[in-house]
Amino acid sequence: MDPLEAVAIGGAGIAAGAINAVVGSGTLITFPTLLAFGYPPVLANVSNNVGLVPGVLSGAYGYRRELKGQRARLIRFGAASLVGGLVGALLLLQLPAEAFQSVVPVLILTACVLVLLQPRLSRWAQQRQAREDGGIPLWLGVLGTGVYGGYFGAAQGVLLMGLFGTFIRDTMQRLNAMKNVLASIVNGVAAVVFIAVSEVDWAVAGLIAAGSTVGGLLGSKVGRNLPPTVLRWVIVVVGTTASVIMIVR
Repeated sequence: MDPLEAVAIGGAGIAAGAINAVVGSGTLITFPTLLAFGYPPVLANVSNNVGLVPGVLSGAYGYRRELKGQRARLIRFGAASLVGGLVGALLLLQLPAEAFQSVVPVLILTACVLVLLQPRLSRWAQQRQAREDGGIPLWLGVLGTGVYGGYFGAAQGVLLMGLFGTFIRDTMQRLNAMKNVLASIVNGVAAVVFIAVSEVDWAVAGLIAAGSTVGGLLGSKVGRNLPPTVLRWVIVVVGTTASVIMIVR
C-alpha cells in the first residue's frame, strides 16, 4: 500500500465515521474508495465492516446523553439487531461472491434513494402518532435491517431512522442515539463472524478503524451543524459512482 492510498483510505474512514454518527451511510464513502483501489468487492466489504466498528462505537459514545432512559428499548431492539447482523454476515459468507457483486449495485442505489428521501421520511414520521415501543412490526423491521446491515450495511442507519420515526414517538436526537447503538451491534457481530471465518485485510481495516473513530467523535459533536443537503448529495454521488464501477467491472 503506497502513502497516497493509505491517506485516501484513512480520510474516507474519517468521513464515514462522521457520516455514520449523523446520517448513517458511511459505507457509501469507504466501500467505493476500496473498490477504486482495486480491492475485490467481498474482501472490501468485510474489511470495511471490521474497520467501521470502532467508528460506530465512538459515535454511540458521543450521543451517550441522549441514551438516558432508553435501556429497555436498547435491550429489546438490540436482540433483534444481534440476530439480524449474525444472519446477514453468514449470508454474505455462504452465498457466492458473484451474487454479492450482482446485488450490491442495486443495494447501493437503493441506499442512495433512501438518503435523498430521508428529509421527507423524517417529516412524515414526525406527523404520525407513534407508539412508545413500536410493537412487533418495529421489532421485525429492526431484525430485517440487521440482516441487511450484516450483509452489506450501507444506509442501514437511514432505514433505522425511518422505522423509528414511523413507530416511536420521541425526539429525533434520542432516536439517532439509539440508531448508533444498534448499528454498533450489527457491525460488531458481523465483524466477529468475519474475523473468525473470513479473510480480512488488516491494513485496510486498521486505517478505516483509526479514521472512523476520529470521525465518529467529530460527527457526534459538530455533525449537527453540517449542511445536510450537501452531505446527502456527496453520499449520493459517491454511491452512484460505486454502482457504476461495479457494473462496469
